[in-house]
Amino acid sequence: MNTIKNLFSLVVVMLLIVACKNETEPEVKTVEVNVTSKSVSPTIDENATFAKVEFGVEGMTCAMGCAKTIEKKIAKMDGVKSAKVDFEKRLAMVEYDEAKVSPESLEETVVSVAKVYKVKNMKKVEAFKTE
Repeated sequence: MNTIKNLFSLVVVMLLIVACKNETEPEVKTVEVNVTSKSVSPTIDENATFAKVEFGVEGMTCAMGCAKTIEKKIAKMDGVKSAKVDFEKRLAMVEYDEAKVSPESLEETVVSVAKVYKVKNMKKVEAFKTE
């Protein structure tokens, strides 16, 4: 039994010696990456007529998973200038191009994230409550 322990210890030590490299320079690898510059909504026309809406979102259970997912989904819509979802207030604030986005399409986008989310009390505003 003692011989097996010694043999096993010797094998482990030999593996460590063989496996360790004394090189101090890090290995450098070059990886090609295709990078395209893409903003959240690249087709925003600064001369367009923008509207602001606020609406409640029911069904959210967390700030990171629910609110941020809804916010990102709305922000990626063509014609949306800005989107903010406040989890604590259960409130979404969206500024969008009226020619490209409608309140109905905003509601459809929220519901498409998950069927548990419901939009309530959508109204156009001049300024958001947090401004």
